[in-house]
Amino acid sequence: MRIGFGFDVHQLVEGKELWLGGVKVPHIKGALGHSDADVLLHAICDAILGALALGDIGKHFPDTDSSFKGIDSKILLQKVIELAEEKNYKVGNIDSTLCLEKPKVMKYSDEMCKVISKICNIETGDVSIKATTNETLGFVGREEGVTAYAVVLMLKK
Repeated sequence: MRIGFGFDVHQLVEGKELWLGGVKVPHIKGALGHSDADVLLHAICDAILGALALGDIGKHFPDTDSSFKGIDSKILLQKVIELAEEKNYKVGNIDSTLCLEKPKVMKYSDEMCKVISKICNIETGDVSIKATTNETLGFVGREEGVTAYAVVLMLKK
């Protein structure tokens, strides 16, 4: 067994879509980034890559590579899963936390779990998504950004 931790942050701006856990969440602001800026999927990718000592998402999908411009982060997670399979590992479970003031996202968590579990080839009950605010403190509290944290357990096949 191997354990990995991932973290991601993106600025929130008007005029962009907000993608979280592979689900488009209605909001007046969206995350700014080279890809679709899905912080939750990026944190999960980094946790898997970290568990297997494969570097980070920037190493595999650099923002200097135009082929990743605007890419759907579900594709990035699928590519990370393929890297894990090449190393003869599979995801055991995922525990994650989204941190943002608005919108309230827990009503989308079941759909996010379904998307993530399908890509990772695990049961929906093996994916935990929690959400919290930053109690109006800092850039998250001022609704200028969104963060996500993820921990994964990787199992040798």
